[in-house]
Amino acid sequence: MNFIIVTGLSGAGKSRAMHAMEDIGFYCIDNLPPKLISPFYDLCMQAQPQISQVAVVTDIRGGDMFSSLFEALDNLKEENKPYKILFLDANDIVLQNRFKETRRKHPLSEDTHGIEQAVKLEREILRPVRERADYLIDTSLLSPAQLKQRIDSLFLDNASNALSIHCVSFGFKYGMPTEADLVFDVRCLPNPYYVEELRNLNGLDEPVRAYVMKWEQTQGFIKRLLDLIDYMMPLYCSEGKSQLVIAVGCTGGHHRSVAIAQLLYDHLIAQGMHASVNHRDIQKN
Repeated sequence: MNFIIVTGLSGAGKSRAMHAMEDIGFYCIDNLPPKLISPFYDLCMQAQPQISQVAVVTDIRGGDMFSSLFEALDNLKEENKPYKILFLDANDIVLQNRFKETRRKHPLSEDTHGIEQAVKLEREILRPVRERADYLIDTSLLSPAQLKQRIDSLFLDNASNALSIHCVSFGFKYGMPTEADLVFDVRCLPNPYYVEELRNLNGLDEPVRAYVMKWEQTQGFIKRLLDLIDYMMPLYCSEGKSQLVIAVGCTGGHHRSVAIAQLLYDHLIAQGMHASVNHRDIQKN
């Protein structure tokens, strides 16, 4: 059984994540107290094969009950009940703005003075859970469609026991992906932005891709990048890592990073790896 425990910061997108998981066949339960996780796990085991993929949300809304989460996780491990943790995160400013826009009440608002303090307190409470997470998604700069794409890439193929590699291109001007395990800066490569006929295209367009790839320094970078990735992937797999996020950044996230991230994704797929790609900032001005 593929059993996923979904948690994270309030306002980070857990509800949207659950909707996406429901769409790909997960049986989803929201706001489950940690002490009920193990009994619910047993019920799902009894319901197999009708229920083979399960996602439960447990978070700070449970109040004092949430403090028993680590005990519940330890019990699952002792009882040999495999599970994975999906942690949804976002930066503090984004979380504060989301609560202001929706005018919803933060679960810790009664224990603090204002939304800013509530977010900081929740982050501190959840820090140990974040450190134990198998999958981490930072939704700060993701659209709902991009979040759904990330969920699909992680769980659609039921690859819960395999290393899932996510390649993401981004623009440094919009901020680095905080969930990235490896970050490669390709701003050192020739920039198609300064070629007038290429400026309004992106790294998925053949003229831009051909321009980026034609340079000797690009070919040298690609050879070393792929050699490094090919060396590291078996090491990550033997370690039992569930998710690896490889980020490739350029200035605006339109040209060089897109072309290199797409090339890396194609290489991983050709190697038989479970990979996905997202060009985070390709639509930004």
